[in-house]
Amino acid sequence: MRKIIILLTLFVSFFGWSQTNEIDSLSIELAFQNTDSSKIDTSLELIKELYEIKEYDKAIKYIIESEKLSSDLKYHKGIAEISYYKALIYAEKNDYINAISGYERAKSLFYNLKDTLSVAKVNNSIGLIEIKRGNYKKGLQFSLSAIGELEKRHLKYDLNSAYTSLAKAYYNINAYDKSIDFNLKALEVQEQLNDSKSINKTHRNLAELYSLKKENRKAIEYYEKALQGLDNTNDSIAGFIYPKLGGEYLQFNDYENATKYLVKGYNINFKQKNKAGLLIALNNLGNLNIQQGRLVIAENQLIEAGEIAKSIDNKEELLKHYKLMKTLDSTRGKFDRAFVWQRNYYNLQKSLNKTQINITSTTLEPIPLELDPDFDKEKTEAQAIEQVKENKAQTEERFSRLKIIFYALLAALAIVSTFLILIYLKRNSTLKYTQELEEKNIKIELQNKAFLEQTKHLENVNNVKDKLFSIVSHDLKDSLSSINGFIDLLRDGSLTREEFDNLVPELSENANNASLLLFNLLNWSKSQMQSLDPKPSLFDVQEVFEDKVKLIEQRLESKGIKLVNRSLRDFAYADRSMVEIVIQNLLANAAKFCSNGDTITISNHISNGSCIISIADTGIGISKNNIEKLFKSNSSFTTMGTKNEKGTGLGLSICKELVDLNHGKIWVESTVNVGSTFYVQLPKSKPNDEH
Repeated sequence: MRKIIILLTLFVSFFGWSQTNEIDSLSIELAFQNTDSSKIDTSLELIKELYEIKEYDKAIKYIIESEKLSSDLKYHKGIAEISYYKALIYAEKNDYINAISGYERAKSLFYNLKDTLSVAKVNNSIGLIEIKRGNYKKGLQFSLSAIGELEKRHLKYDLNSAYTSLAKAYYNINAYDKSIDFNLKALEVQEQLNDSKSINKTHRNLAELYSLKKENRKAIEYYEKALQGLDNTNDSIAGFIYPKLGGEYLQFNDYENATKYLVKGYNINFKQKNKAGLLIALNNLGNLNIQQGRLVIAENQLIEAGEIAKSIDNKEELLKHYKLMKTLDSTRGKFDRAFVWQRNYYNLQKSLNKTQINITSTTLEPIPLELDPDFDKEKTEAQAIEQVKENKAQTEERFSRLKIIFYALLAALAIVSTFLILIYLKRNSTLKYTQELEEKNIKIELQNKAFLEQTKHLENVNNVKDKLFSIVSHDLKDSLSSINGFIDLLRDGSLTREEFDNLVPELSENANNASLLLFNLLNWSKSQMQSLDPKPSLFDVQEVFEDKVKLIEQRLESKGIKLVNRSLRDFAYADRSMVEIVIQNLLANAAKFCSNGDTITISNHISNGSCIISIADTGIGISKNNIEKLFKSNSSFTTMGTKNEKGTGLGLSICKELVDLNHGKIWVESTVNVGSTFYVQLPKSKPNDEH
């Protein structure tokens, strides 16, 4: 392998040296030639060599000199060739206007010289430019007109560019059969040229086209050929091919091959952070898992695919995502959600169809797929010369106009300078007054800003208050109504002993709910009035746990939740009543979001001289977005429990305020469908900054 690399290096070095040597030889020969047509021919050879090694600026220098000599000698062949190469360089620099103008002039001269091959090359070059710019109608006609002559002369390099360009144009106007034909022709030429890079690209193009035509076997064939032509380092192209190849195998329910290629595609695109490839892989993996009954995995993959499709605005894959989500929810029997996905699918499809109709309606006539013999009328040399004269006259006219503009600008500059001097003098006399005025404006602006912030704060507090009391009045009314009803039944003697025993746990639950609600409301109102004043002391954390566990034992038993008590005898320095409220809220939350068979674990330990309390559950967990909302002040964020238990949304914000007042910290770690753990860190002794 090392010998091969050395040989390749020597070959490239020799080729570069031989090319440089050829340029030097032509430069020397040109310097000693007579000023006749042979000198122009030598110059053209030199220009061609410089163009091939992309030395465009040097080539332009020789083009200018040769163009002048050709005009003086009236050497029309030289003028035509020079115009062609000048246009080629303009095209390489993306100066399409000058490139097209140069091509047209060269073609007119080649027509008069009856040089059909050069006319074909010019037409092919114009076709390449027009197709690159999206002018497919024009580009098709120019490239098609060149094909016959290029095929007759067996010019493989020119044919390769023409076939490839035509295939691209037909693809973009949805003429897929024509695009396939010219891709196959390009492939044949590329194989003769042994151009592996172009062969691989054409294989991918053909696979894409056959996939669009639902010829999946053909698509698989060319995707696999494209993979065979890749080296081990080209992961970006492999990342594009694998998900699409996996999707093609999925059309035949070949789950083994589909899984193999989709997983490879996912891993490569995830590693490279390639969202476009990752999106295709996730959509196809979601489809695969739906077909194999792995619905939870499919849902996670499709949700991620939907987020990526929206972020990169890939409407085609988003449409596929909607369709797969509809299938997923239909399979689960969630027909209301399936209907929503169906509606999203049709809305997006309608939008895409409308866009396509709008694009189509702007085309006044259909794009011809075959060559129109009269598409490009021949221009005579006289017309070309007339065009040059016209361009020269326009240039002179523009130059005269620019001179007038220049003098006008000079006059305007003098007037503006005079005004600026006057303004400067005036400014010196009023500078002090302006500074004082600016200072006053800044003060007023700061006052207005403070007023607006205060107003906004008051509006937020008022909104939270309104929402709070709406929730509290409703929930408190439910709990008290239930208690009153129970008391009425007792008073009327309507309950048997057995009924009484059955209703006691429910009554206790309602009383606890009302008590916790009032606790939270009282502490929230105190915090808003900034009247919470902690009275810290040393207390045993284990005792607090034991007291608070008794309050929720009935609820845990009714919901089938297991409690694991790993608390230890340990002391914290804080306001005990405040810590009791925090633990009561956290235990109530854990019970609220657990279901039958879940576990709540309470524990405490020492870390860096602090007491760490933890309450863990195996409940439904909290999403990342919702974690950010949990501890915010003046927030009433809440969600329903596993048995539709309600809340005010104040509990955790109050917990944070109480923990902060006691020089502690509170945080949560959670994973959706795995569970949550809330941590409270409290000091074990009096903090240094507490007076």
